[in-house]
Amino acid sequence: MSSASPDIEVISRVIRGDQHAYAELVHRYKDYVFTLALRFCKNREDAEEVSQDIFIKVYRNLADFKGTSKFSTWLYTITYNTSVTFLRKKKMDVKSIDDDHTFLQLENQESSFSANQMEQKSRVNHVNQAIGKLSGDDAQIITLFYKMEQSLDEIGVILGLEPNTVKVRLHRARQRLKEKLEKDYKSEAI
Repeated sequence: MSSASPDIEVISRVIRGDQHAYAELVHRYKDYVFTLALRFCKNREDAEEVSQDIFIKVYRNLADFKGTSKFSTWLYTITYNTSVTFLRKKKMDVKSIDDDHTFLQLENQESSFSANQMEQKSRVNHVNQAIGKLSGDDAQIITLFYKMEQSLDEIGVILGLEPNTVKVRLHRARQRLKEKLEKDYKSEAI
């Protein structure tokens, strides 16, 4: 994909009215948005509906993207807010975005598993279960940093916090996660 234009160039073309450029942007990020929406909504139909709403909002607000952060960070913020709003409207419980069922749907399953693969999955499941037992804020910040690979600055933009505040909250969330793992999974935590 080295021949692909950087996001900022594609965004500039969209703002100038190039509909093909918007189709290119949607193509680049459709899986990313759908995966995030599915983690929140827990079912495919709702995730598809939310994904469509997200791309409509992106199109309408693309001129507001300032380029001070990565486009994916800006897109994550819209995805998060749209998903939470959708769930509130449905009056569903907003649970952790890291449940095992969602990850099982998204993983590429191989036909045979070695002992190491099974052990790794077991560890991941234990960590995901422990994250699920954390408060929503702790689970969110750990997910953003480790699973979504967002920087402290990017998380700050998403959550509306200063990077130093994010750093402190992430440290505290790690401590609480460690405590949960040690308490609930003593032998696996080590």
